Amino acid sequence: MPNKADLVDLIAEKAETTKTAAGAALDAVLGEIASAIKKGDRVSISGFGTFSVGSRAARTGRNPQTGATIQIAASKTVRFKAGKALKDSVQ
Repeated sequence: MPNKADLVDLIAEKAETTKTAAGAALDAVLGEIASAIKKGDRVSISGFGTFSVGSRAARTGRNPQTGATIQIAASKTVRFKAGKALKDSVQ
């Protein structure tokens, strides 16, 4: 499974640039996606997918150790919906 360092190496190789420049480009892209998501915006990358903010309602849960009922607060989460090209590439 590739990690960030592996992605930087691949970007540097494919774009024929330095690892430093590839790392900066990857950081910039990921930073802008995170910034947009934090503001509540959707980020669509054609052929890849869409990142958006979702919400989870408050709910009742159960502590697995004690079996006691607990209240789980409402929260926001990041959602990703794969695009058609990405879906087709894994089939």
